[in-house]
Formats: sequence, structure tokens, C-alpha cells
Amino acid sequence: MTPGINATFERFEINTPLRMAHFFGQVLHESGGFRYLREIWGPTDAQRRYEPPSSLARNLGNTQPGDGARYMGRGVIQLTGRSNYAQFSRAMGVDFVANPDLVASPQYAVTAAGWFWQTRNINQHADRDDLIAVTRVVNGGRNGLADRQKYLNRAKQVLGVR
Repeated sequence: MTPGINATFERFEINTPLRMAHFFGQVLHESGGFRYLREIWGPTDAQRRYEPPSSLARNLGNTQPGDGARYMGRGVIQLTGRSNYAQFSRAMGVDFVANPDLVASPQYAVTAAGWFWQTRNINQHADRDDLIAVTRVVNGGRNGLADRQKYLNRAKQVLGVR
């Protein structure tokens, strides 16, 4: 995974130790310590809201029955929703809408995270060392904040961030 991470950091300007630490803090939480490149799907009550006609489904661009499961979280940042898959498709020139499982593949799992990070301007929050703002952009709230903080602190230690 290291060559993929290094290329992603370069391509998407995650290029300071603090930015890298925040990136690792988020993706380690989202992927369960790199164990899951695909969301664990129940569906749970929360996951049912990914289906139309809910407002969450609309925000994610999930317009067809089954889109919630089809465009579940994948990759190390858990890219979610038809709209994100379509935007990532345009950026990469690969049809992730027709082939959503590719987002969880070794070739794209980290790239999807870097693309999401850059297109959502997360570096601006990482540069301020604002874990809450970074987490809000990645996950929409404060979900798993203590775990993200633990991973962030460890990454800062490894990367020599004070």
C-alpha cells in the first residue's frame, strides 16, 4: 500500500506531516485499521436512509432503489453515494458507477480517499489541526471522534508532528 499512499499524497497535495497525520487518522478509523475496504452492510437503520426517497439519499445522489447498497462506502475513506462515485469516475476516467467494487480494489482504494480529501478541501482543516472539522467533512458529524483522535495522535508521533 505504501507506493499507492505516496503517489496519492503527491497527487492530492497531502504533502505535510500534519496533513498526512490527519489523513491517516481518518482513513484508519473509516477502514477499521485498514481491515475493511468495503462498508459492512446490514442494512442497518442508518444504512436504510441511503435509499430513496430519504433526504440523505438525495444528498448522496442515490436516485434508484438499491443505490444505497450499490454505492455503499468503499475504499479507505468509505466513498459513499452515486454522486461521489460519478464524480470520482469523471476525475479518473473509469466507470465506477457501473463498477462500484473497483473503488475497494487495491488500485483505487487509497486514490479515492485522496481525491475525496482534495475535492472537499480537507487540507485547510488539517493545516489548522482541526480534527472536528476534518471529521465533519469526512463523516458528516463527530462519529468515532475518540478513535480518530487516537489514530491521529499515533500518526503525529510516527511522523514527528508536535
